[in-house]
Amino acid sequence: MMDAAPPPRVALPDAPALAVGARAAALVLADGEVLNLPLDEAARHARRQPPLLCHARAVAARLGGRRFAALDVLELFAFVRPAAFCLPTPRGVAAAVGLPPPADLEDEAAALLSAARRLLEELAAHPARGAQAVAWTMARAGWSWGPAVLAALGVRGEVRAAQASFRVWERLPEWSEHAPEPPSGSEPVDPAEARRRLAGLLGEGAEPRPQQADYASAVCAAFAPRDEPGVPHMVLAEAGTGTGKTLGYVAPASLWAARNGGAVWISTYTRNLQRQLDAELDRLFPDAAAKARHIVVRKGRENYLCLLNYEEAVRGAGLLPEDTLALGLMARWLAATRDGDMVGGDFPGWLPDLVGRPRTLGLTDRRGECIHAGCPHYRRCFIERTVRRARRADIVVANHALVMVQAALGGLDDGHLPLRYVFDEGHHVFDAADGAFSAHLCAIETAELRRWLLGAEEGARSRARGMKARLEDLLPPEGAAAAEALDAALAAARALPGPGWHQRLFDAHPRPLGAAEAFLALGRRQVMARARWPDSPYSLEAETAPPVDGLPAAATALAAALARLEEPLRRLTQALARRLGDEAADLDTATRQRIEAACRGIDRRALRPLAAWQAMLAALTAPPEADFVDWFAVERIDGRDIDVGLHRHWVDPTRPFAQAVAMPAHGVLVTSATLRDGSGDLEADWRAAERRTGAAHLPALAVRAAVPSPFDYAAQTRVLVVTDVRKDDMAQVAAAYRDLFRAAGGGALGLFTAISRLKAVHRHIAAPLEEAGVALLAQHVDGLDTSALVDIFRAEEDACLLGTDAVRDGVDVPGRSLRLIVFDRVPWPRPDIVHKARRAAFGGRAYDDMITRLRLKQAFGRLVRRADDKGVFVLLDPMMPSRLLGAFPEGVAAQRLGLAEAVTAVARFLGSRDDRKGD
Repeated sequence: MMDAAPPPRVALPDAPALAVGARAAALVLADGEVLNLPLDEAARHARRQPPLLCHARAVAARLGGRRFAALDVLELFAFVRPAAFCLPTPRGVAAAVGLPPPADLEDEAAALLSAARRLLEELAAHPARGAQAVAWTMARAGWSWGPAVLAALGVRGEVRAAQASFRVWERLPEWSEHAPEPPSGSEPVDPAEARRRLAGLLGEGAEPRPQQADYASAVCAAFAPRDEPGVPHMVLAEAGTGTGKTLGYVAPASLWAARNGGAVWISTYTRNLQRQLDAELDRLFPDAAAKARHIVVRKGRENYLCLLNYEEAVRGAGLLPEDTLALGLMARWLAATRDGDMVGGDFPGWLPDLVGRPRTLGLTDRRGECIHAGCPHYRRCFIERTVRRARRADIVVANHALVMVQAALGGLDDGHLPLRYVFDEGHHVFDAADGAFSAHLCAIETAELRRWLLGAEEGARSRARGMKARLEDLLPPEGAAAAEALDAALAAARALPGPGWHQRLFDAHPRPLGAAEAFLALGRRQVMARARWPDSPYSLEAETAPPVDGLPAAATALAAALARLEEPLRRLTQALARRLGDEAADLDTATRQRIEAACRGIDRRALRPLAAWQAMLAALTAPPEADFVDWFAVERIDGRDIDVGLHRHWVDPTRPFAQAVAMPAHGVLVTSATLRDGSGDLEADWRAAERRTGAAHLPALAVRAAVPSPFDYAAQTRVLVVTDVRKDDMAQVAAAYRDLFRAAGGGALGLFTAISRLKAVHRHIAAPLEEAGVALLAQHVDGLDTSALVDIFRAEEDACLLGTDAVRDGVDVPGRSLRLIVFDRVPWPRPDIVHKARRAAFGGRAYDDMITRLRLKQAFGRLVRRADDKGVFVLLDPMMPSRLLGAFPEGVAAQRLGLAEAVTAVARFLGSRDDRKGD
């Protein structure tokens, strides 16, 4: 047997390696000397000589916030292993390249050097196609890793046609068009068949799970043939955590799809579950090629890289070195990506933090400017490829927002709607519908419509060409009326907010230009005049009545201006549509597709919002509408005003969901571990679940199904209510978090009802926890994306994480990585204007209790994900009402005790290695 070839020799850059903790840092110098430094001294070292580190933004945040030059090992990883997963920490990089986990800061710094060497050796041994040219271009622009990478690749001297290496679009395969799929059949799925399919998916030797088989049987009702138009078969299925509901519904869904030649759309709320679903479906199609044919992950257009955006960024590169560096790493990713998905796909979520959002996430199709068949990259477009694959798939894994927005807009890209849905994470249907069916007459949205219509103005650096440039060659050749309608629409668009609107609206003395800015300025005045704390760093809002002086007249003027814009746009759409009929025999396919896309774009981007805005303006001077709640708001981020506008939400957003999504379908399954809130009245709980999922608005009753969890919650969990911590004293709250986290030895999730409270606790406890050997992660503090924080938390068994609602909804962490959850106080609903309207409509205090029980139930459900898990749920609120305890499983009795007793109970139950109470 021949010995393996030794790795090629590579040279590391002459830079110290830096690892930073909460209160200290370790620096490994080029000669091997190790310096243990306080943070301020480490910051001075870093600014004197660029260090080798991991995640420069997060390191800078710990060293005081000022960015500095550095060699970020994550940039090297993204170049050498594009489209590969890696946690953005020294331990994560070490694990990704096969190094043992570092034990402390010194080990972390040393591991960064070893990881960089391994990556360069890998590059030298297996140089990828195009890597030399990309590296040469990046090095020429000043990339800190450039010399080392070029040396590893054996590049000496100039690389010919290096800039062409960024033209990755030229090497992507084209998709092909297929005949339309025939309509799906209506054959049902027998419950016994579903049980057999489930057994096959689980495989021989799988642990018997009778609850899972019962669940698979129960949900078959959603795949029965529809008997009447507008009357779908709806099933509400609550499956306790651990039931295995994913494979439970995949079994009948896959049978129905294969038998009837149609697609089942499985919709989720979080990206995390979308990824999990994609992985679970490997059981259905173990062969990757077969899976690619039958399973498609579908997201909104704004999730995918736009090749035209990327090309134009490449053509403009060279103005700034940072642009070239970012686009070089994007070129490497583009050559390796599976489907171009930049949000939850194989794109590194931490890369925008390193090289900037404009040249990464800013290249997605966020601006609604897609020209479809008119785009030179149309045949290679990731979005169009995914759309076509979804038409022929058996199962499409989508998300609630995409499903509902498409339904609100009248269907998919081809005008059709799916007939079979599974809404996993069904407890979020209400919230998703609330976002999808709302309307916002605000500065950002109206200014965006103006930019979409007029294009870039006043020398703005943008490829926004405007509607005239996009449509001029599509107008009827003999139709002067169409050209006149286009000109009239563009003239009317100038009533919308133009360049500089932000400065004009948010000056101390606003100086608005045009009807829209005049209305918005008065809306802002109403908010500032009536807000309880106008100097608050958080967003402000005010009811619409009674209006301040001048507001009704401004609303009338804006409504007239919007009508002047809407009328020529309708005439223009009609003229384009007539051309499709009048010249049917002469139009080539590409032109026909562009005209259809133009008509669809005008309808979706302009006519629909214009109609909604006019209705909202009319309501300002009319009696209140029972179905809607309207209000003015000034949106703020960190105390900075970013937007102002009039907002409209449905009081019950499941009403339009039922009409637009459920009623056109033949079968709908809504499933979750937390459909019911646990009030103690079983029938009332089911009725509340039907209201929050839209089932109450359907002509036929939904099928109710409930399968209990297989877990022994009474033995595996504890619920503690701490009675002697003042929730308004952040020093006491922080001390409680510190002691509870140390008692658990890590593996703890701290949940907060406000970002300010989270940050205050983090300031108090980061250093003491580090001294105890417990790493602390924090949303809104660490300079890391939320999904990256959750990934790190999942991988680091003894880490702790502080977060808000987004973390509560997105965490799915099995095992000891999550063994303690601490809530800072009872998570009551935020008492804003829209909640006030819903509270009045849905039962007053009982509605508040329901929402709060559901939040507690959802958080508690994260604790135990496997049969051998143990967990403790702690609430730091002595005012916790007993009527909310129904959120917890039967047999789990909440204990009310003091902090010292709670700390002891946590340490004893979890078997912590450290039951010290702290200082």
